[in-house]
Amino acid sequence: MREFELMTIHPQNSITSVDPVKLDRLAEVAIKVGLRLQPGQDLLLTAPVAALPLVRRIAEHAYKAGAGLVTPLLADEEITLTRFRSGPDLSFDRAPVWLYEGMGKAFSANTARLAVVGDNPMLLSGEDPDKVARANKAKSIAYQPALEKIAGFDINWNIIAYPGASWARQVFPDDEESVAIAKLAEAIFAASRVDGDDPISAWAAHNEALHRRTEWLNGERFQALHFSGPGTDLTIGLADGHQWQGGASTAKNGILCNPNIPTEEVFTTPHALRVEGHVVSTKPLSYQGTLIDGIAVRFEAGRIVEAKAARGEEVLNKVLDTDEGARRLGEVALVPHSSPISKSGILYFNTLFDENASCHIALGQCYSKCLVDGDKLTPEQIAAQGGNKSLIHIDWMIGSNTIDIDGVRVDGSRVPVFRQGEWV
Repeated sequence: MREFELMTIHPQNSITSVDPVKLDRLAEVAIKVGLRLQPGQDLLLTAPVAALPLVRRIAEHAYKAGAGLVTPLLADEEITLTRFRSGPDLSFDRAPVWLYEGMGKAFSANTARLAVVGDNPMLLSGEDPDKVARANKAKSIAYQPALEKIAGFDINWNIIAYPGASWARQVFPDDEESVAIAKLAEAIFAASRVDGDDPISAWAAHNEALHRRTEWLNGERFQALHFSGPGTDLTIGLADGHQWQGGASTAKNGILCNPNIPTEEVFTTPHALRVEGHVVSTKPLSYQGTLIDGIAVRFEAGRIVEAKAARGEEVLNKVLDTDEGARRLGEVALVPHSSPISKSGILYFNTLFDENASCHIALGQCYSKCLVDGDKLTPEQIAAQGGNKSLIHIDWMIGSNTIDIDGVRVDGSRVPVFRQGEWV
């Protein structure tokens, strides 16, 4: 799960470089596929200021779908940088509790949630890592009233992306800004399946394909998954009563929605105490403006006991020290190396996209929807079945065309699931 970040406005380049027809399709897909917004339902929308052209189209499609009230919250990267460069030290241990409490109340009242990402993934890379870590922890603590509703899948929610100029320059550093924006826009449109004439039907077919994968995995009832490959020998025990999810899912409010656009994954909840072995990352992780690359960790009894990174190690260790659950897994996801996002060859520096190019795991909070009857379980019951609890949920990529995965049954027998990064 990813939260809105901050962008510099480059209105002229952004508007002229982005296909307005496809942008409108993306807005329509966000409302009709991502959220399936219901008549009379309110919508809380967060986005970088640079994404205003998309935000306006989303609002139009939302109201056409019968939205009660659309409330946009916009953020700006220059203001964020000003905080880190000019703010008093004590400010980094604070977050707007009142805002997140209000969001939690909105979600309790069945307000839908839509986040538009498009931030500069390296925004905070030059700032004090201690300040970044403290600010992130303060936000994570304050955000709990809202995060609980998202992680618990109480409401229909969705994340999509807009090709902001500063993000585009990171992805395509050798191109002129307008060219970089146009390239990133087309890549987003293709990955989000809005580059064809009937994206609604395209998403229906894609959801069905992902559903067939989850049906097979749920039928197998594997006790664990074993990942093997260069630098990786990892056994991930699966939570008792785990359930695989992928594509469209039904929230507790009864609305079938696609939380992430794009998505290529099927995923479930690991057992927080039953992860053993070592694993290395296969793609960089862009986390809150810092790039963490070359991650190598070792698990014992479900907990990371050793952690290194070729780049961003200090930030990684601060993340792992967020709370007890930060060193344990909350998600494991399977994505074939041949996924469209992987085949594009683009490193997005954005987890929404990069996680859909590769199998991945997530540190921190689990999703209760990945447990059978998870919507009826208490926090104590979720923990008893192996579900992890944490202030964070951070995905990082461990899959490639050199990774094999076996499903391990209760009797210890093994079933090939992936070979050389592809579904068997």
